[in-house]
Amino acid sequence: MSGPSSPLSAGSDHPENSSEELKNNIQKASTPNVNSDDRVLNRWRRSFGLLTGLGLTAEERADAFADQQRQVCERWKAELVKYSPTVTFMLERIEKETGVKVSPPEQILCLPCDQTRSGGFTPEAGAVILCQGNFWSKKHMEHTVTHELVHMYDHCKFDVDWRNLRHHACSEIRANSLGGDCKWTREIRRLFFNFSKQHQECVRRRAVISVQANPACPSREEAEKAVNEVWESCFNDTRPFDEIY
Repeated sequence: MSGPSSPLSAGSDHPENSSEELKNNIQKASTPNVNSDDRVLNRWRRSFGLLTGLGLTAEERADAFADQQRQVCERWKAELVKYSPTVTFMLERIEKETGVKVSPPEQILCLPCDQTRSGGFTPEAGAVILCQGNFWSKKHMEHTVTHELVHMYDHCKFDVDWRNLRHHACSEIRANSLGGDCKWTREIRRLFFNFSKQHQECVRRRAVISVQANPACPSREEAEKAVNEVWESCFNDTRPFDEIY
């Protein structure tokens, strides 16, 4: 008759095998996971490289910088669409007066552009383009979004032919006047310091520049002519605002 089983050998016919398994388990527990450590180290190196630019190729640095610019642009855009009084007002009026509901993810886009502009409106796609990395502040972006939404409002509400210089001039006059582009603080940054009718001069100057860039415009003289012809009626048309804010 056999005696009671030892707790150490209970359930096993070969105690020596159990002891060997125990040693293996202890060794596994005490041996670091090399692959896991490598992954952590690589992530750390990648993060450090993104912060400092060290250890990255020129292409990787450019991609990382563009990604940072895109993230800032997207964050500011989301905040403006939710909290900016002028941006939310324009979105509401576009929908109420034209029936077009603007979807910011698809119709207000952060994209890389050249350094000469901060945004644009594409009539074919019905979308606003925000030039990521070309804004010096969220307020600057707010002015740009409002400006481009005025173009969208005109495009949706009126029968705008963007190749018609007078049509284009009218929308540029309105967008520059209502969007905040010609506020005093913006003009100071551009080194324009006139006190008398500075707002009107700014609106006219910027409208001419935009119309001149129209592929259908043959010369600066034609751009100036188009702006002058529609100036009075378009400058005084503040829709959908009650007045110039």
